Amino acid sequence: MKTILVVDDEELIRELYRVEMEEAGYRVALASTGEEALAQLESAKPDLVVLDIRMPGMNGIDLLRRIKATTPRLPVVLNTAYSDYRQDFSTWASDAYVVKSSDLSELKTTIQRLLQT
Repeated sequence: MKTILVVDDEELIRELYRVEMEEAGYRVALASTGEEALAQLESAKPDLVVLDIRMPGMNGIDLLRRIKATTPRLPVVLNTAYSDYRQDFSTWASDAYVVKSSDLSELKTTIQRLLQT
């Protein structure tokens, strides 16, 4: 069973994603901050990370850099409510960019695609 690490400062988003991803057959680890995510990378050994950009403390772009520096092959999906970050050069290191929506089909399809390669 593949493990997904969901990193988002909004508890309701984390829980929604946990329920949806578990129903899709994944194991899910959660983190509300960049620092928690770094610890989860060690303990949960995720196969993919779903990462919010705007978070207090370490933001998602800084965390993306840290993840790619230590585990460059770990797929990271940037998942944010702000489509304007897509043009930001620093987000291009991610494997996918999905704008948050109440319809999680794009996120689920993206995760499935990245975990099959």
